[in-house]
Amino acid sequence: MRLRRRSPLLSVVVPVYDVEAYLPAALDSVLAQTHENLQVVVVDDGSTDGSGAVADAYAARDPRVLVVHTENRGLGAARNEGVRHATGDLLAFADSDDVVPPGAYPVLVRELTRTGADFATGSVARLDGDTVSELPWMRRLHKDRLTLPIEQHPELLGDVFAWNKLFRRPFWDGAELAWPEGIRYEDQPTTTAAYVRARRVAIVPEVVYHWRIRHDGSSITQQRSSLDDLRDRWTTKRMSLATVEAFGSKKVSKVFHDRVLAGDMHRYFAEIPGCSDAWWDLLVAGVREFWGSRSLVHSGLPPVHRLTGWLVESGRRDDATRVMEYVATLGGPVPQVRTPRGPRIDVPGLDPATVDPAALALRDFEVRV
Repeated sequence: MRLRRRSPLLSVVVPVYDVEAYLPAALDSVLAQTHENLQVVVVDDGSTDGSGAVADAYAARDPRVLVVHTENRGLGAARNEGVRHATGDLLAFADSDDVVPPGAYPVLVRELTRTGADFATGSVARLDGDTVSELPWMRRLHKDRLTLPIEQHPELLGDVFAWNKLFRRPFWDGAELAWPEGIRYEDQPTTTAAYVRARRVAIVPEVVYHWRIRHDGSSITQQRSSLDDLRDRWTTKRMSLATVEAFGSKKVSKVFHDRVLAGDMHRYFAEIPGCSDAWWDLLVAGVREFWGSRSLVHSGLPPVHRLTGWLVESGRRDDATRVMEYVATLGGPVPQVRTPRGPRIDVPGLDPATVDPAALALRDFEVRV
């Protein structure tokens, strides 16, 4: 009689802080996965609500759940604490206000088994109430089922999330991976290091994670107008860029600089109207640091945000404010005009003669007929 091979132990680290209302859905979704050999390490990061008690109740009735209570030290520290307690051959992370869709982990486990890759990554959908919608840019990055080194698909560095990935634990330890502590946006430095240190990464097109949109303003990503947020963003970009440059591939560095590093700047540009003087000065300093030698006009940002980036680089606060206020009033794309030098975007009140033509120019695929 042929013995059935035992499935690898999969450890899922779930950091928890004041999410009593969301935690049951998160834990239920992880425990419902059909991968049968499962360990769930819940790290209660000094919650002040009933989250710790909710986690303890799950552990009391399900031996797969291990709860660790710590003082509050932040998300990165909680994840690292969870890794210290995880005993699995495979390692995943799930945030305590999100949901793992049915069958997600089996998909990732199968791909690791099939390919021998160091880690696997899948697509992500937003969860807004009962509505689930795949992020278009994640769909593009995960369009094909592939297994390759990052140099063959450097755009994948834009998939910075911790929780849509499954790592082999020997790779995690051997690559000396850990989450930065005491800082926001800790995902990018660690996932960037994982990409460049992996021999091969497995990409699956399936959606393997539902990222909940919270409208109460408590999400870290809803606090971009604060100085602390912007400081942390620059710090994690600095860490990630250093990792990529140390990797030594001109191709990867160029894609990372133009497309990945610049990819979220439009969200910060939207905060320019009404921002404090100190926040504006910090924004300008960071943009000049990262794009002073190769302007954001070369980036993968949409046309109006390339323009805004150039205005920020140039210290033109009033004009950057004007552009962003104008964009906020539009129900669609910024108007385009044709000129002897070619098509460009048009913003009322902004004199094009005072702007670098490259900051107004449209690429062929951006021109509307």
